[in-house]
Amino acid sequence: MKMGGILGLTILLVLIFLSQWPTLKKSEKKVKMAFLSLMLVNWILAVLLVIFPEMPGPGQLIDFIFKSFGAFW
Repeated sequence: MKMGGILGLTILLVLIFLSQWPTLKKSEKKVKMAFLSLMLVNWILAVLLVIFPEMPGPGQLIDFIFKSFGAFW
């Protein structure tokens, strides 16, 4: 079941890549590298969430960081 989710995510990100890459052909190399790195980070995070669905999200990380500042307010 997890492999199906990973395969589906990969196909979805490849479709997004294929639809956006032609618009970036005229862009600078920095823009292309930023696009590729963001796509890679998104794929890694999505795969981790498929494998470990109980993994805390970014909102819980922000709550954990700023909860300690609540005593000062």
